Amino acid sequence: MIGKLIGAFSSDIGIDLGTANTLVYVRDHGIVLREPSVVAVKSGTNLVLAVGDDAKRMLGRTPGNIVAVRPLRDGVIADYEVTEAMLRHFIRKVHNRRRWIRPRIVIAVPSGITEVEKRAVNESAVAAGAREVHLIEEPMAAAIGVGLPVQEAAANMIVDIGGGTTEVAIISLYGLVYSRSVRVAGDELDEAIINYLRRAYNLLIGERTAEEIKIRMGSAFPQPKETSVEVKGRDLIAGLPKTVKVTSSEIREALMDPLGVIVDSIRVTLERCPPELSADLVDRGVVLAGGGALLKGIDQLISDETGLPVHIAEDPLSAVAEGTGKLLDELDFLKKVTQPARH
Repeated sequence: MIGKLIGAFSSDIGIDLGTANTLVYVRDHGIVLREPSVVAVKSGTNLVLAVGDDAKRMLGRTPGNIVAVRPLRDGVIADYEVTEAMLRHFIRKVHNRRRWIRPRIVIAVPSGITEVEKRAVNESAVAAGAREVHLIEEPMAAAIGVGLPVQEAAANMIVDIGGGTTEVAIISLYGLVYSRSVRVAGDELDEAIINYLRRAYNLLIGERTAEEIKIRMGSAFPQPKETSVEVKGRDLIAGLPKTVKVTSSEIREALMDPLGVIVDSIRVTLERCPPELSADLVDRGVVLAGGGALLKGIDQLISDETGLPVHIAEDPLSAVAEGTGKLLDELDFLKKVTQPARH
């Protein structure tokens, strides 16, 4: 009876707990929250001062007594207590700060994480107020979110390029036939831009600036019209502020190494695919999801390297969260594709 009462007061939620952004899907309401996975804490403590958008604005700009941290690295929890505080903040925010709510939560996690890392995600969610936790692998959630028929006896290939990990998977009959998780994704693309500018121009820039350059002029394939942009940072030799002009072809060259790792993981996945399913992929091709799918020309690069048709999801950033949300409405489906966490 008490369980039914708690259920009546709770809105089940799906969470895409990403390295760069966290999305929350509330049953019957859709995606209601989309914020950076950043928390500002008081230095030397776990006292949370700001979460999400407010905290991201502080990245690289905080005084000594405030630290803006990203509690997830490479798709897994790097700071347990701060992750818990962030989850609690987001859960309360979507439930209008009501403290008695204990929702059932479906959380998407990278396919390559260990049992210990799964337990950390589960314990964080329970400590943040979850009544019941189900973990689903990110590529499965993304495939469901973009509408692939994962229940059919045919190959569905999804490549989810997030902030911390790239998930490549072939799915058939509710399961991952083969999956590969590489810890090279959006963050490494930003890092590649930072390293290139340091090498080529002795210019030091921050994470936020690198991300802005990637979004504005990053590409994976030669574009019809190349562009250039002025980049401001600090001169590593003189130590003074400096501005340099950088072209889009230079940025593309900077991104080639991490993009090569992503393409290789797709190739390895295709090599491990059973022949019957390989035949399906010739027609169905590959679907790209995650923020990395928005990089200009990435579909052309992957198509050129694999010889397969490549489709970008309609809303790549929301695919994983939409997948967790669809599962909340279909309990039988949920049981087939998730692992209920034990606690």
